[in-house]
Amino acid sequence: MIHSISVIMGKGKTGKKEPVERIDFKMGDVVSIVGPTGSGKTTFINDIELFAHENTPTGRKVLIDGKPAPDEYRDDPSKNPIALITQHTTFLSDLPVKEFLETHARIRQADKSRVQHFVNETLGFANQLTGEPILIHSRMTELSGGQTRALLIADATIICDTPIVLLDEVENAGIHRTKALELLRQHRKIFIFVTHDPRIALLSDFRIVMKAGMVMDVLHTDKKEKEYALEVSKLDDALCILRDKIRHGERLTGHLLEAFA
Repeated sequence: MIHSISVIMGKGKTGKKEPVERIDFKMGDVVSIVGPTGSGKTTFINDIELFAHENTPTGRKVLIDGKPAPDEYRDDPSKNPIALITQHTTFLSDLPVKEFLETHARIRQADKSRVQHFVNETLGFANQLTGEPILIHSRMTELSGGQTRALLIADATIICDTPIVLLDEVENAGIHRTKALELLRQHRKIFIFVTHDPRIALLSDFRIVMKAGMVMDVLHTDKKEKEYALEVSKLDDALCILRDKIRHGERLTGHLLEAFA
């Protein structure tokens, strides 16, 4: 069982040493990585996924419970404790959702008698994150970007049951972010979001600030920011309602807009 991961910092794009020397993540942490486009956010999570050991351009080291990752984590996908969900999702096989989940559950879960339970739980989890329900007999290639991301988040959390989940800008897919964080916190894992979304950032336990390929700071969410998060969530919910009305072909009225003012 994994209890923590640590990242020992290296260097930025110019070769300059990173100001932050080390970051420790423990089970149950929800963390955001923030910074301008090109600041090194995706590179940071790629280093984690690769179990970097001074063998990537950044020179960072990733430790699992204080030690280098064992070779089996890299060599055997079934033993890899990390799931990475990126902005780009393509499938080699045009399987129906049901078959995709069943196949994965048989591979990842020791108890074959509970395959259908895992499939149902995963689909139920995913359908709480996306506005348009995922149908069990839909084909994987027919799913929208938001449905695909929602299904992969649910799959990584329930079927894969990996202790570390990396999510690269999932807010762009249109999933219900607050609901996602609420559900994810029920599973004691390490969730690391690459994000530009203030709602995700303020609902995280802490955020890693990137610039020029370096970790510049680590900011823990304080009491005042948690209060701001509630106001940001209200604004975001209002925008979500407006988007849904636009999507469903409704007209926006002055009365409706005044209600959000």
